[in-house]
Amino acid sequence: MTPLRRAQPEGAAPVTMETRPRLFRPAPEPEAMSDPSLLELEEGEDEGLRRLLLQVTQEDVEPPPAAPSRAVTPQPGLCVKTRAGGAKVFVNVCHSAEVPPPPPLSPPALRRLIEAPPAPPGGGFRIPMSLGEPHAELDRGGRPCTAYDVVVNSGFFRTLQADPIYLEFFLTVVMEGLAEKYGVELELTGWRVLQNRKFLGSLSAQNIRARPRPRIQELEGPPGPPQFVVVAEPSAECPRVLEVRVLLPHGAGGLWLGLSPELLVLRGGEGLGPPLLTLPLPLPPDPARCRARFHRRNQVLTVTMPLQT
Repeated sequence: MTPLRRAQPEGAAPVTMETRPRLFRPAPEPEAMSDPSLLELEEGEDEGLRRLLLQVTQEDVEPPPAAPSRAVTPQPGLCVKTRAGGAKVFVNVCHSAEVPPPPPLSPPALRRLIEAPPAPPGGGFRIPMSLGEPHAELDRGGRPCTAYDVVVNSGFFRTLQADPIYLEFFLTVVMEGLAEKYGVELELTGWRVLQNRKFLGSLSAQNIRARPRPRIQELEGPPGPPQFVVVAEPSAECPRVLEVRVLLPHGAGGLWLGLSPELLVLRGGEGLGPPLLTLPLPLPPDPARCRARFHRRNQVLTVTMPLQT
């Protein structure tokens, strides 16, 4: 394919064809320092002074900033009764749309997950949830007991209601999480879901880690094919010259125009993008006599192609 030269503005002198394509382009506070020697005391000095210096140094260190969170009042879901060392413990499973859902898990994948050996720390399937602090409550007989509030995603909670196997797996994960976080040894078997109670105690707000807002960037879609018209002179039956007029409302900068005996191709992206226009030619043009001009006033690229005789 033999590309054309750069399109010329209206009124400019005609240009001739070249063997190499050309691109259509328009005219152009000091950091604080700590000295560990401050903690070095001569042998025999008061050990109490050493501890004091260490204490002051530790207090001067700023703690890392806490992750952003927001207070959320969850909705009651279901109440599970279990025991820890013989004492009654209730787990209130609540839900909120503010908690992100876990990744989808099909029933076959769930069965494989249950039968698989324990995953190493940091691996395996994760269920986002909030494990609330223990709070003292009274059971139905007026005896003291302990309750924990667990908050999960609302859509995920509906999945638990519909799948008993998934619910059993989830409650096992919850009780292991409470045991690790609060040091309470909950019975992993013998628990039961209370039928006439969704929550024990009173609902209180929990601090849920705020989900980062997605950064939205508006992307331009690929440009559509430009409008064009083909004119045959002197007639369509016996053409001697073909003239292609292409409307380019964004200008001709960064466009490549290529010509072969069979095709006229217009590309964007400095010749690397997809073709904006691919036009089959009914007859082979004469490259030595072809011309291309871009009319800035009406934003039209005109390609004049005398045909081979």
